[in-house]
Amino acid sequence: MRDNELIPSYNTADSEHDQTKDMHQPQRIVIKLGTNLLTRGKNSLDLKTIGDIIKQIASMKKSGVDVLIVSSGAVAAGQGPLSRTPGKDKLQRGTIAYRQALAALGQPQLMMAFEQLAAKHDFEVAQALISRGDLQSRSRYLNIRNTLDALLAVGAVPILNENDVVAVEELTGDVYGDNDRLSAMLANTVDADLLILLGEIDGLHTTDPKIDPDSKLIDHVTEITDDIQQSALGPSDQQGSGGMTSKLEAARISMDSGIPMIIASGHVKNVIESICNGESIGTRFIPTVSRRESRKRWILTGRSEHRGSISIDSGAANAVRNQGHSLLPIGVVSVRGPFKRGDIIEVTELDGTTIGWGITSYDSDEVELIKGNNSKSLPTLLGHYYGAEVVHRNNMALP
Repeated sequence: MRDNELIPSYNTADSEHDQTKDMHQPQRIVIKLGTNLLTRGKNSLDLKTIGDIIKQIASMKKSGVDVLIVSSGAVAAGQGPLSRTPGKDKLQRGTIAYRQALAALGQPQLMMAFEQLAAKHDFEVAQALISRGDLQSRSRYLNIRNTLDALLAVGAVPILNENDVVAVEELTGDVYGDNDRLSAMLANTVDADLLILLGEIDGLHTTDPKIDPDSKLIDHVTEITDDIQQSALGPSDQQGSGGMTSKLEAARISMDSGIPMIIASGHVKNVIESICNGESIGTRFIPTVSRRESRKRWILTGRSEHRGSISIDSGAANAVRNQGHSLLPIGVVSVRGPFKRGDIIEVTELDGTTIGWGITSYDSDEVELIKGNNSKSLPTLLGHYYGAEVVHRNNMALP
């Protein structure tokens, strides 16, 4: 792709207008650190790189910025400890159990490195391991948010990772994608002003820069189009499970929540401070929506793990999308489950186009029974009544 072929949703680094200068310095940031950045592609931690990042974080804290870290690298860091165990040959390489053991052995190594390096700059770190269900449950979501707010209030830096011992999907690359999506979900949870993904890659390019010498760095993105998706089909990290595709998934969550996101190389000098000062580094994903209220941020946080979906007719779609109405059973055409009352579900048009996500008031089998019916008939059809709406407007988030 050349300069004269650029689509309106993004600009390359040599574009005339620099939208990064429109941003104010953030007061709360989430920084995701990729496996290759922390290990230099090896089976041990790169303490020099981690030390440099910690130094930058210390500087940001002194300027009054709250910082949270989402850290990969536990599996790679566990290679050394595992090699020293007497029964190392009893585990079959490549299995989930093998990678879980590596993660469990590597987590203390990772935290010890962060703790010792942070101590040199007189601040404390706190570990939090999170599993998939923690951000889907409203009560657990609030508990996580309250705990992280408390840690930030006392001046600590929370360091988070998916709990690989119980969340096996992340190890196989099927859930958060090397913590990329997890970092976006957490940025949403704590109402961050900015999400920064740091790795070996300096940003999103028009094509794979390892193959195409004419590839250009994309300076900023305002919409994730098919062309942007195509640009992301490059190589994934050697050690981590996340590639550029998983970073675009993180960008979707972040942008839909009104939170800017940046992909940049962690090896750029003072990269965190420079980004927070508005300098043009890496690729910036610029949201076009305003910040959301807390409940709708939670719905967007859990949308990637939604339990099912319902398709609605054009009249209901117009009422929900353009008039701010609740979704009533009379507008429901089809149901795809299973899902339970209180789950997050996707609401789509008949052709599958996403309208939004919401908390369902009824189980999937109940929605199947009441679809196409007037709300007044619900007590008769079901024998109970949880309200006139399948999804109340206050429990729905639109992209």
